[in-house]
Amino acid sequence: MDNGPPTRHSGTVVDRAGLADFLRRRREVLQPEDVGLPRGPRRRTSGLRREEVAALCGMSADYYSRLERRRGPQPSEQMIGAIARGFHLSLDERDHLFLLAGHNVPRRALRSDHVSPGLLRVLDRLDDTPAQVMTGVGETLLQTRLAVALLGDQTRYTGMDRSMAYRWFVHPDGRHTAPLEDHEKHGRIFTAQVRAAVTREGPRSRAAALAEELRRLSPEFVRYWAYHEVGLRHTEPKRIVHPEVGMLVLDCQQLLDPDQSQSLLVFTATPGSESHEKLRLLDVIGNQQLNA
Repeated sequence: MDNGPPTRHSGTVVDRAGLADFLRRRREVLQPEDVGLPRGPRRRTSGLRREEVAALCGMSADYYSRLERRRGPQPSEQMIGAIARGFHLSLDERDHLFLLAGHNVPRRALRSDHVSPGLLRVLDRLDDTPAQVMTGVGETLLQTRLAVALLGDQTRYTGMDRSMAYRWFVHPDGRHTAPLEDHEKHGRIFTAQVRAAVTREGPRSRAAALAEELRRLSPEFVRYWAYHEVGLRHTEPKRIVHPEVGMLVLDCQQLLDPDQSQSLLVFTATPGSESHEKLRLLDVIGNQQLNA
């Protein structure tokens, strides 16, 4: 096998052999059930297949195979982050992966985008349920298939738009998913979440920058900010207006990961209710769109 010389990129060096060995070892150790995949009766591979890992990481099987074969360009920081999530790495393992790929280790801020293996394992088992992992300022990091069908792809945004709070106050035309009479409640909850994140992460954090930008752009946010409310959350069923199935009334359970300042939101409907039937319909619609 051609090991190839270390690759320099922006003043850094890729450890091709170390990166390939680390990826291959992690792939061989992981089992399908560890990442929410069915094992199947005819599986002979020890661990995961390369194409399964590639799908988990959101990349082509050819690109991933080249990494394991010590070939190809240096993977970007975004790609390495996707690999860390796909492999369900711990923070120490993620940092090691960044160094092997020739990148600086991301700063371990409380608002890290790295999702803990524990939350990932829970999310893997919720494929037939709307669920998503959120940061303290409302950035959506991961969604289940049914969450995308219910709420749209919320992971596609960049910059300040990643925050639901920012989109709510700066792009109010996107509030159509909530009934008009619920708008004030949502606005106050988003404001309370931003305030709590600023207190937790400090005056030089991204949360503080978000709050400053919202105070500059949104008089509505300024008004709610003056209330100095904290700890507000959805304690009653949440009403969501979907463009195809109409109004759904859903309970929203929250599982908090204090080490990462992230939460797992799970949306459920009362069995036998109209909203429960609408979720089943969305499951069908989501599968049709995915297959298309």
